Amino acid sequence: MRRFFNGLLLGIIVGAGALWSYIRAYPVSAPLEAERRARAQASKALESAQSVAEQAKQALPATLEALELRADDIKAELAATGKVVRQRARILGDAVADATADARITAAIKAKLTTDPELSVLVISVDTTAGRVTLAGTVAAPDLVGRAMALALATEGVREVISTLQVK
Repeated sequence: MRRFFNGLLLGIIVGAGALWSYIRAYPVSAPLEAERRARAQASKALESAQSVAEQAKQALPATLEALELRADDIKAELAATGKVVRQRARILGDAVADATADARITAAIKAKLTTDPELSVLVISVDTTAGRVTLAGTVAAPDLVGRAMALALATEGVREVISTLQVK
């Protein structure tokens, strides 16, 4: 029995020594370093996204002007026809878009609407059929109709945008 306890005690001592040696050789800082790298990459990604958003924000007024999507243009067209229609300058040809492309276009436009603080994806409905996008719902001002249409027209695969957005 004495040998058993001596062996057990010796095993505990050897095990503790091995654990101590292992901890010294492989410090716990590896996960901390990985977390630090991940945070640095996330910070770079955020900076990149903010830069792209700022560039888009700066380009938007020129796009609105070129597409005649100013508040006065929209008011006049809404009064005359009840909807606003704009086509891209570069028609994508007669290729028929499949359902997955339409779903991708709809998702991309909804994502863009989500990032715009003055537009709400909750009150603007987006429907895409063969590259033709229809925007429906309500916005606070006529210039926001133009803004929503410009975001939609800037999406890859969009052939035409029809807006039935109402100004409330």
